[in-house]
Amino acid sequence: MSTDRTVGTTAPSDLAPPAGGIQTSSRRWWALAAVCLSVLVLGFDGTILNVALPDMAVQLHATTGQLQWIVDAYLVVFAAAMLPAGLLGDRFGRRRLLIGGLVLFGVASLIGTLADSPNTLIAVRAVMGLGGALIMPLGIAILPSLFSPAERPRAIAVMTAGMAVGMPLGPMLGGLLLNHFWWGSIFLINVPLIAIGIAACLWLVPESRDPSVPRVDPLSAVVGVLGLGALTFGIIQGPTDGWGSARVVAPLVASVLLLGHLVRRERTLPHPMVDFTLLADRVYRWSTAASVLVSFVLMGGLFVLPQYLQSVLGYDALGTGVRLMPMMAGLLLAARVAERLVARLSVRWVVASGMLVVAASMLLGASTTTGDGYGRTALWLGALGLGMGFTMVPAMGAAMAALPDDRAGVGSGLLQTLRQSASAIGVALLGSLLAGGYTARLDTGSLPEPLARTARGSVSAAQAIAEQLHDTALAASAHAAFVHGMDLVLLACGIGSALSAALIAWRMPSSGGGAGESQA
Repeated sequence: MSTDRTVGTTAPSDLAPPAGGIQTSSRRWWALAAVCLSVLVLGFDGTILNVALPDMAVQLHATTGQLQWIVDAYLVVFAAAMLPAGLLGDRFGRRRLLIGGLVLFGVASLIGTLADSPNTLIAVRAVMGLGGALIMPLGIAILPSLFSPAERPRAIAVMTAGMAVGMPLGPMLGGLLLNHFWWGSIFLINVPLIAIGIAACLWLVPESRDPSVPRVDPLSAVVGVLGLGALTFGIIQGPTDGWGSARVVAPLVASVLLLGHLVRRERTLPHPMVDFTLLADRVYRWSTAASVLVSFVLMGGLFVLPQYLQSVLGYDALGTGVRLMPMMAGLLLAARVAERLVARLSVRWVVASGMLVVAASMLLGASTTTGDGYGRTALWLGALGLGMGFTMVPAMGAAMAALPDDRAGVGSGLLQTLRQSASAIGVALLGSLLAGGYTARLDTGSLPEPLARTARGSVSAAQAIAEQLHDTALAASAHAAFVHGMDLVLLACGIGSALSAALIAWRMPSSGGGAGESQA
């Protein structure tokens, strides 16, 4: 993927503003607002879906595995397609491909509102992931055509904040829509935002391209999608089919072969889409590792928590969205003060401390019982948000600061691809751990096998059956089984975060890195 690389390689005429002189007038900030509106949709989509998962489980008869795929189909395609998307935009026009991504995302959102089965929605989410893969990198790549090098950092910060705003608003907006409309309304809200974004980009954003960039390698792009997809499929199917079954072992083995081939191929190409040599820099490597872990934990937690708040504690969709706010508030608060802490201490100690806070919050959450109310959940959610803010913000900043300007685009692409891949694997792996723990503990009693099978599919389905049959024993068993599975997920995240904090404190250099820090 390419972003800032274009400053040095693009012909002046390719970066020239349109007749209105957008680079030299205040209109460039309106153009930035148009780009921000485009990525804001991605911020919404990252969190708004989670509060609708319990409704989807009941209304679409979706199992836990299908819910995982509804989330992961988007993430897998997004992660794998983002790298070639940047190169395609460089060659054929960044604004053109950005608008194409917005159109694709909007059409898929509109179709998603009409989906009547989990499989249809999974397919729609995959198309949305392809649209998102065009929107994110090309939104960043457009900035050099709008702003001078001195103004560009501020513009990037504004655009990043635009996406971040969507994350905390997503659960609240989703809950508000679900309280008054059907679950498809969470996709319908994208359509007017997309329409405004397209119109603003057409009017305000200049076209830019760099025909000198390398051609996209179709084989690497296809291998990346297939490898991530096979890995995700194998992990999701494990609890259902058994980890030793051919349906699970075959895709896991295929994923290792495919992703291994991708790494070998990219290391031999003169102009790779994925430049793994960037990981030789210790600051970049360990900052990226911290960002990847936090993305893994965040998506896994957001998959588990709405189901707990709705199906176990009994809150409606809006109440669930509001009760996720302590995590978002903690994240935004930490993001505001993290820069000052880094200046006083160092990136290494701020990131390591943030990961320790994540570990402590997860371990506290892992001791949840069915008798606990929301107060305990709010406490560890707030701490989780603080830990994530102290980890993610300085880690991503340090990763990009460790790279020279001419490799910033490639480095940003690799970082975002690894983060999205970690999010997909987090939902798959932690969702499978949740499903295994829930199924093992659920007592369906004397239910007929068809109903028992449905109850084992998700806690939301079990709750609906219990209400229909007035079976309090089934409801109690489903709640206890789900909390057990959730505790396993949070325990695994807590242990992993604690070990990672120790590794970061031990291996990550305190100073700026660069060439002199390239040794392992």
